[in-house]
Amino acid sequence: MPSSRPVVGILCDAETIGRHLSHCVEEKYILPVTDIVDALPWLVPVLPKPLDPDKLLAQMDGLLLPGALSNVAPHHYGGESPRADTKLDPWRDATALPLIRQAIAQAVPLFAICRGFQELNVALGGSLHQHLAEIPGRWDHREDPTAPLAQQYAPAHPVRLTPDGLLKRWLGEPQIMVNSLHGQGIRDLAPELAVEATADDGTIEAVRVCNAKSFAIGVQWHPEWKAKDIPHHRELFRRFGVAVWSRHHARRQANAGEETSS
Repeated sequence: MPSSRPVVGILCDAETIGRHLSHCVEEKYILPVTDIVDALPWLVPVLPKPLDPDKLLAQMDGLLLPGALSNVAPHHYGGESPRADTKLDPWRDATALPLIRQAIAQAVPLFAICRGFQELNVALGGSLHQHLAEIPGRWDHREDPTAPLAQQYAPAHPVRLTPDGLLKRWLGEPQIMVNSLHGQGIRDLAPELAVEATADDGTIEAVRVCNAKSFAIGVQWHPEWKAKDIPHHRELFRRFGVAVWSRHHARRQANAGEETSS
């Protein structure tokens, strides 16, 4: 039988700490899963030989794709070779991209944040601007790396919610203020995605998977920051939680039925 609480997989980054390779997730992504979703966080390593997506998803009631300091390698979307100082995480790419596709196919609730948002677009056939600030007419969406965290994650600009979109329905506002800590952004939107929010410079800030059978949302900003205190951050995780608990109950009932029939 599955656990009495749902399990949310949170994808790790591969990071070298000291002389050792580690698999890491920042605490700020874990706390909304425990405190708002009320689920058990399961940190998913990104190994040189990726774990089987189907076996991973068989243990999950939801999948959270967090932000990261690294970028998706551009060869995954036909982009130009990255600059020499670009931080990449090929192990995360190798785990994330097929896992995203399988999660959507299996109706596993999926919440993609920042790098995860970009992974979602690439996994479904979209592409990225590698240096958004250099695109004419676009803003510099990066944070000041020398500023305190509270300033880096402070509201930076508004985003307009698509009038007939899910976020507009859920949040009840035509626009919201969001933080901004990203250097890359969507160039070509994947065919399976619909725009849910846009910044005034034209940058796509939120998407949903069209015809998804469960929660399948990506945002470019960071709703995990002060998720319990900021209403629209909390509401996104609450909605994710509703979908996670729904899958959890369905899996428990299916397992109970199998045990009864056997």
